[in-house]
Amino acid sequence: MKRKMLWGSATASYQCEGAWDLDEKAESMWDRYLHENGLENGDVASDHYHHYEEDIRMMAEGGQNAYRFSLSWPRIIRDLEGNVNEKGLAFYDALIDTCHRYHIEPFVTIYHWDLPQYLEDIGGWQNIETAYHFEKYCETVFRHFNGKVRFWSTFNEPKWFIFSGYMSGNYPPCHRNIPEVIRGSYNVMFASALGVRKFREMKTEGEIGLVASYQTIYGLDESTETLNAMRHADNYCNNWQVDTACLGEFPSDMVDKLKEQGYDLSFAKEEELQIIRENTVDFIGINYYSPMYVKPYTEGETLVKTNNQGKNYKGDLRSVVKGWFEVANDDMKDIVPHNPWGMFVYPQGLYDALTRVSSYVKQPIYVTENGYGAYEEISEDIDDQYRIDYIREHIRYLLKAKEDGVDVNGYFVWSPFDLYSWKNGCEKRYGLVAVDFDNDCRRIPKHSYYWYKSNIENDFIDLRKEEKQMRNIVLVCNGGMSTSILANRIKELGGDGVEVNAYGEQEYSQHLKDADVVLIGPQIRYLIDDIRERVGENVPVASIEPRVYGAMNAQKVLEMVDELLKDSK
Repeated sequence: MKRKMLWGSATASYQCEGAWDLDEKAESMWDRYLHENGLENGDVASDHYHHYEEDIRMMAEGGQNAYRFSLSWPRIIRDLEGNVNEKGLAFYDALIDTCHRYHIEPFVTIYHWDLPQYLEDIGGWQNIETAYHFEKYCETVFRHFNGKVRFWSTFNEPKWFIFSGYMSGNYPPCHRNIPEVIRGSYNVMFASALGVRKFREMKTEGEIGLVASYQTIYGLDESTETLNAMRHADNYCNNWQVDTACLGEFPSDMVDKLKEQGYDLSFAKEEELQIIRENTVDFIGINYYSPMYVKPYTEGETLVKTNNQGKNYKGDLRSVVKGWFEVANDDMKDIVPHNPWGMFVYPQGLYDALTRVSSYVKQPIYVTENGYGAYEEISEDIDDQYRIDYIREHIRYLLKAKEDGVDVNGYFVWSPFDLYSWKNGCEKRYGLVAVDFDNDCRRIPKHSYYWYKSNIENDFIDLRKEEKQMRNIVLVCNGGMSTSILANRIKELGGDGVEVNAYGEQEYSQHLKDADVVLIGPQIRYLIDDIRERVGENVPVASIEPRVYGAMNAQKVLEMVDELLKDSK
């Protein structure tokens, strides 16, 4: 089925709505936690509750045709008995009606982390009863909004709210307990399956999916030990969300690993697992911001670190998952660009995420979040070229993935306007539109707002033209991550005019057809004749000399490419 491409932006209820206690809204776990601990909160946030019409109008005027937002569970369901707050439903009626009036497709997330406190009081996601309460909540919103919403997502990023709540302990309920991580992950995926089942039982119009956080995994080398660590990290970060939602099964090797380590999984009942198997999603959403670099586990207890302080963070970000892998991002921080919160900027990671997921799931894919957080001063002219660069390069790789056959049907910038960024507060700004939090949440479009508008309106034709005119460099080497680092550095130096992809000696042959030039690492120069025969005489092929191989010599390699292309004309 051919789908309309959605170009939009995304928010979450707690992060943008404000109005934390208006119109009979119940208390959320975030309300309780932030108030009790005296932390910056989302009581007002972007005040979207009172600005939604202005915000949606600006989206439409900015060329967007979709708005991904979440419903607030405690705004809709008042208590443990399931009593419905009609004022909460009325707010979302008005918001959705406004979307339709401006020809914006509502793309609705049912749960984006703001659990009602009355459910946290009975154990939250540690209690299987919360999953059944979620099913009843789904029934309420499916019945009320049926026919007004075509795209539903059960959950946003199960990995982040479960692992942050029960593993790193930086989000409520602030525990550090691996059995609780396992149980919470299971209960959320079971709740998602219950929501999908209810959607179909009620014959609700539209489609239902799940939105997964996705960190593309890379290793520092290609050793067997590193490849095993990468698989463990992929299961830890990605697969238990994507596989379970799309295929109906938790990754079997992940389950075996947990049993091997002695964790009790007897809580998983066969009848619950059957519900998960039978209720897979119609589509999968991928939230991609940044990759993760890993290396084999060596020693130490499990310890997961998170930077919620930006430029004020002290210390390293070396995290360990005992017996599984170690996070190696600190090893890469002088090589791969990153923002003050340690988020690496690696646009090819989106392409790799999309191609990896599409290689084994049949469901259509949406890029449901992608964006750049930064410190910004409020003025009438906010030049956020860094955000334009970030979005542009990620969309370039999305378009490449689509061209290469990936069934990707939408892209949502995080976020349409500045909002409250959880423990990072409001100083971490993601918006296409600035919010002046000190002056009645006044809206000021940034340069990125106008860039996104003009490119949506011309169907990213300039990007598509650039794609065709780019120098497509294929690097063939057995150097593993060192080759990827070199490729990334060449791309950084070459800018918009260079496409660089790195492949090992076992996989390069299928990627030569679009190459403008092929460079071979010094260790495997013996492949040069075979590659020349494969690409023909019109594509230059050369070996990189050992003295110029490596990220520090990327400029020399780029000059070598220019010379080869010049000589081939």
